[in-house]
Amino acid sequence: MATVGALSEAIGIAFGWPTIGLMLAGLLLGIFFGSLPGIGSSLGMAIILPLTLPLDGISAIILLVSIYSGAMYGGSIAAILINVPGTAAAAATTFDGYPMSKQGKAKNALAMSAVASSVGGLFTIIALFLISPVLVEIVLLFGSPEYFLIALLGLSMITIVSQGSMVKGLVAGFFGLLLTTIGIAPVEPTLRYTFGWFAIRDGLSYVAALIGLFAVTEMLILARDQTEIADADISISGSLREGVRETIRHPVTVIKSAFIGMGIGAIPGSGASVSNFLAYGEAMRASENAEEFGNGNPKGVMSSEASNNGTVGGSLIPTLSFGIPGSGSTAVLLGGLIMHGLIPGPDLFTSQLPKTYSMFIALFVGNIVILVLGLTVITKLSYVTQIDTNYIIPIILVLATLGALALRNNWVDVFTILALGFIGYYMRKHNFSMVAFVLGIVLGPIAEQNLLRSLQLSGGSLGIFVSKPLSLMLVIAIVVVLLGPFIGPKLKQLVARRT
Repeated sequence: MATVGALSEAIGIAFGWPTIGLMLAGLLLGIFFGSLPGIGSSLGMAIILPLTLPLDGISAIILLVSIYSGAMYGGSIAAILINVPGTAAAAATTFDGYPMSKQGKAKNALAMSAVASSVGGLFTIIALFLISPVLVEIVLLFGSPEYFLIALLGLSMITIVSQGSMVKGLVAGFFGLLLTTIGIAPVEPTLRYTFGWFAIRDGLSYVAALIGLFAVTEMLILARDQTEIADADISISGSLREGVRETIRHPVTVIKSAFIGMGIGAIPGSGASVSNFLAYGEAMRASENAEEFGNGNPKGVMSSEASNNGTVGGSLIPTLSFGIPGSGSTAVLLGGLIMHGLIPGPDLFTSQLPKTYSMFIALFVGNIVILVLGLTVITKLSYVTQIDTNYIIPIILVLATLGALALRNNWVDVFTILALGFIGYYMRKHNFSMVAFVLGIVLGPIAEQNLLRSLQLSGGSLGIFVSKPLSLMLVIAIVVVLLGPFIGPKLKQLVARRT
């Protein structure tokens, strides 16, 4: 009954004003951001995040998750029309979406993208509703020691998310951790690394850090690489109706891809940039005509697009339950949750369950809106892919600077976004892991606070971290994650020798 009451209250929140208006605005902004190569959900959310300060908590979060969901779909527009994925989540869409456009079936591909994205999102949100009671029971088992271990597990994911050099991943993660130690210590009123500068006594704002890392860095990269988003001629032809029919004929591909996306999204450090390739690969494996993939096979578009919107629902599981972001977008979302006083953990599934459900409802309705927009007006908005970045870059930099200043009315935040923007540019240029850095700067405070609280409870004894079966399992998981990259290849070599 409590769940029914929470659901009823959540419906009232989601469909109340101005929340419903913010949800629609977020979707439109997300589709716009996603359709512009180099922008995407994380940058768009980072720009909008400080502007949500005047809003109440749940309205702000619904705006952000709507941008997230909309951008996942929006990335397919540029992928299909000009062979440039608006986001990494739509990279696999280019394989068959653009060939379809060259075959005069751009409308077919856009319709498939809209239907697959919408259906994939709807099924995974329904699944979220169904498993949320189980999540409640799991989250309630966690105390300070378990939250410290969860944060440590998230930090240990650096060994997994570090693409390329492990050393570079660890350097990026520890740099993020180092920045969180600036300012007043969480338990004792001790100033750390302020060097007598009074302005940073409260530490660096992680929201400003995220804005710099995503908005400023991306604009520097965009300025370096190109002056126009696209200069290709765009021809919109084909049949929306036939595209819808083709998608309906392959429900197994769509639903299977959606749940692949959900499963990958629930793993911190993965995200839609991974899930769309896995879903695409699975669709190819299961197809009787695998040789047609890459030449305009409709299943290639369906699988990629169903998976990336399915990833949105999956990524909310670790973010809302344990405060572990699985990607840059959920890191910004986590920053928004904390900024508005919505702390991940038991409260979001007990006393604040209506707010959590209202997020799910907003995503559910948002996927229906994506379907309507995708089949009506999106083909008329394809010209956003031709916007000159000479206009985009200064606008976003100004918005990012104003947003940073609005956070705490502190010029330190402006210097933070500029400094981390250039540092992020260097990191991207030299293949340092951005996700590792985000894990460090977001999870660092959570780990430190819960470590100190746990040691206070135990009188300084480390035994508190292995005193319960759950905490012991987490310790084992941390060890496995940390040693996996080193032991895994050796085990494979051993197996290969024996066989």
